[in-house]
Amino acid sequence: MGYRWNNRIDVDEAVVVLMNSLEKDGSIPGWLSKTINQSIKDSDADYGKYFFEEVRQHAPAALKYFEE
Repeated sequence: MGYRWNNRIDVDEAVVVLMNSLEKDGSIPGWLSKTINQSIKDSDADYGKYFFEEVRQHAPAALKYFEE
């Protein structure tokens, strides 16, 4: 179950979690990718766009886990 991003700080926090997961395990757990994919769908499109911009910059290896 995802949650609706209400501001850029919510998105930034999700990106930090991705970065930490990649650093620790080199991958993203299935539950996390499902949760974030649902958040992308449930949130304003601008936050989804911002999410992808931030992931490209800070955690590009995570892109393969998300729909664009």
